[in-house]
Amino acid sequence: MADPDGREGPRDECGVFGIYGPGHDVSRLAYFSLFALQHRGQESAGIAAADVDGYIITQRALGLVSQVFKEHDLKALGGDLAIGHTRYSTTGSNEWENSQPVHRSAGSGGNRRELALAHNGNLINAVEMHAKLRSQGVTFSSTSDSEIIAAALASHPAETIEEAVKDVIPQLKGAFSTVVMTNDKVIAFRDPAGVRPLVLGRFGDAYCVASESCAFLTIGAEYVREVKPGEMVVLDARGVTSEQVGDPAAREAFCVFEYIYFARPDSRMGGGALQIARERMGEVLAREAPVPGADLVIAVPDSGNPAARGFARASGIPQGEGFVKNRYIARTFIQPGQELRKHGLRLKFNPLPEVVAGKSLVVVDDSIVRGNTTRQIVQMLRDAGAREVHMRSSAPPIKNPCYYGVDMSTREEMVAHQRTVEEISAHLGTDSLAYISLEGVYEAVGNADRARHCDACFSGEYPLDGTVDTQGKFDLELPLVQSSAR
Repeated sequence: MADPDGREGPRDECGVFGIYGPGHDVSRLAYFSLFALQHRGQESAGIAAADVDGYIITQRALGLVSQVFKEHDLKALGGDLAIGHTRYSTTGSNEWENSQPVHRSAGSGGNRRELALAHNGNLINAVEMHAKLRSQGVTFSSTSDSEIIAAALASHPAETIEEAVKDVIPQLKGAFSTVVMTNDKVIAFRDPAGVRPLVLGRFGDAYCVASESCAFLTIGAEYVREVKPGEMVVLDARGVTSEQVGDPAAREAFCVFEYIYFARPDSRMGGGALQIARERMGEVLAREAPVPGADLVIAVPDSGNPAARGFARASGIPQGEGFVKNRYIARTFIQPGQELRKHGLRLKFNPLPEVVAGKSLVVVDDSIVRGNTTRQIVQMLRDAGAREVHMRSSAPPIKNPCYYGVDMSTREEMVAHQRTVEEISAHLGTDSLAYISLEGVYEAVGNADRARHCDACFSGEYPLDGTVDTQGKFDLELPLVQSSAR
């Protein structure tokens, strides 16, 4: 069965936010920014805050942002600086211990370092780093690779947190867009490949960082620029300072799927609004895979909406609303139960027979992974009276797992694994199926340079050395159990 929220994957990763703003209600700003980043993770949420030169207070729990925080929580957090996180687990299970921000301290007296950290990405050398730190006497309370970064920084002998960051970054392999706070500054840094997004903004006289610029729109902050791959940005009493600390020779590998699906349509990436790029993907798709004689273009809401608009505009085929969507289903964690389980997708949306009956439909979605949800959608449309169902995807066939912070299916679970497009179409029950080409994606983004992006989920060409030997999602579970058993 498809998940109750109607999505079969790829799962979103995480969202991070940080602000240094004495005189501002930083915890409330973090809270509303996390609302804007909720699409990047729905398993848990958290905020850490501190007064300058005070103690860090952290609150985190399983659930959506609105479920984790109440008014009294934000008042208790207070502070002059804060960081926040929304999580979908990509390393470690969905347990409270793995929620973020991670709060760590090490040392004693004048040498004690306390910090909180929030991370979007995935370390491909997490097991190696975990073993190295444990051999140095460092203990862990979670199975998240984010705690590995936090532990490495907290226990580092460097006099300043900036020096610790500069020394730790070269030891980390993989994707890590990270915000970390001490009691007097917020530091943001991005891996040298820049796999996951991270942007800098200004809120009046304060500076902030976030996974996406949509977080700035929500709180009325101004977008300044992207944090560069391998860059460390420091927000403190001086304002904002930055330093390039990653390997300058590293190959950039920004995730092309951010353009297609992950990021919110109103966020800006690569110099443009994603909504526009996604509509262009639909235009390219209409050119590459037309459907002569079709009566109507409909989207699989909501992520298919921009590409469907572009397809309709380029093809001249009218666009209609083929589904009614229940926009509140994602607000509950109550499972439907066995009696309703076979109708799980209908909890999310239902087709309109009055719109689709007797028509030849072009159905546009952002991607197809396992195919379970797509197959149900096709059957729902046929049950509603559709004469033909022609499926179009604004992502190429997904054939390979992601190791850089996205929880995708294994190859064997992917519907495109070792199947031709015709075989996939037959499996899904469509009259025809077509995917946008990888070249078409880059064209739609604005003729982006493929050499500076990662498209391994489509091509199988992983940009970072050692990727295919990386650990699985739960491979840190065993070392933690063994460590606690001693």
